[in-house]
Amino acid sequence: MPFAALKTNLSQLKQDGLLRTRRIVMGAQTRKLKVDSHELLSFASNDYLGLANDPRLINATQEALGAYGVGAGASPMVCGHGVMHELAEQSLAKFVEKPRALLFSNGYLANIGVITALANRETAIFADKLNHASLNDAAVLSRAKFQRYPHANMRFLERLLTQSNAKRKLVISDAVFSMDGDIAPIKALLDLCDRYDAWLVLDDAHGFGVLGASGQGAMSFAQVSSPRIIYMATLGKAAGVYGAFVAAEIDVIDFLLQHARSYIYTTATPQCLASAIHASVELICTEQWRRTHIIALTSALRMKLKLERWQISMCAAAIQPIIIGDNKEVVAVSQALFDQGIWAPAIRSPTVEKNTARLRLSLSASHRLEDVDRLAAALNELERLAKRHGGK
Repeated sequence: MPFAALKTNLSQLKQDGLLRTRRIVMGAQTRKLKVDSHELLSFASNDYLGLANDPRLINATQEALGAYGVGAGASPMVCGHGVMHELAEQSLAKFVEKPRALLFSNGYLANIGVITALANRETAIFADKLNHASLNDAAVLSRAKFQRYPHANMRFLERLLTQSNAKRKLVISDAVFSMDGDIAPIKALLDLCDRYDAWLVLDDAHGFGVLGASGQGAMSFAQVSSPRIIYMATLGKAAGVYGAFVAAEIDVIDFLLQHARSYIYTTATPQCLASAIHASVELICTEQWRRTHIIALTSALRMKLKLERWQISMCAAAIQPIIIGDNKEVVAVSQALFDQGIWAPAIRSPTVEKNTARLRLSLSASHRLEDVDRLAAALNELERLAKRHGGK
């Protein structure tokens, strides 16, 4: 039977503690979620600014539903590009201080579209080892020469750039690395791109809305600006909505309109979501307290954690990973927290490297200081018990 190999693979994943499962969430994204009939304090969501259930975004969506309906009807290149798409693109471009922006259905499609449009067999792509899967998949699909450098190792990257005689060069990197929470050396990346005439493609899925002046993202945080930067950010995380956008020079966006297949050949996102995006940009810009509160929560978590075996990474973003190491141990710790009413997802290989399994904690402006106190106390106690039993 053709299913035998699939069953074997699934059994092996389960034995290795790598089998992924889904949980059913009841209701909207808030700091407390009802999951599989349990009420949980959630540190699992990427809703960093607590906007996913904001009544103002709900109202913007409902008003646009009445005006524009649900479905967009067609590709943006046919009749699917509406007035709210246009307004959202204009507000996003202005916010991140780029000449133009282009909405995509999600970040995966945005990265696929940009990289496969710009790269071909005569292109060389240089990618950070810890980049998101969408960047890696896009590089493979582009058929370019695909070279990866050790995480944030600028000397190694420069050596690769020096040796390359490709007609076009793309350096692609997460701006904030989604499983570690650290920020790419963006200034150094841009310096190398200037020196070796390369494009710099930044995936700021986890920095947009959180980092920089008024939440403008990683470019603002790093205080860089350049025509050679092609900037992508998602809108389903800190922005609290759905989708993604690419911001770049006018010629780059015009080129993508002609060649980005994941934009051209897919139905546009509903205008009601574009309306919510437009409203979200205003909230991100004006409500500074959300980012200030995340910083306070991060400081409180680090101060209250008293870990000896496990490690917490020192990250500037809202992502705070607790490195545990063993796949089965991290699953057991995640389940123990779940049993105490805390949702802290376990991340294992191949999402992260072997022996670096971790809890990926996401802090949100919707969290309270007492939530962080509760999380830290639970982790301190679980590590104490793990230490007593040798991690078993």
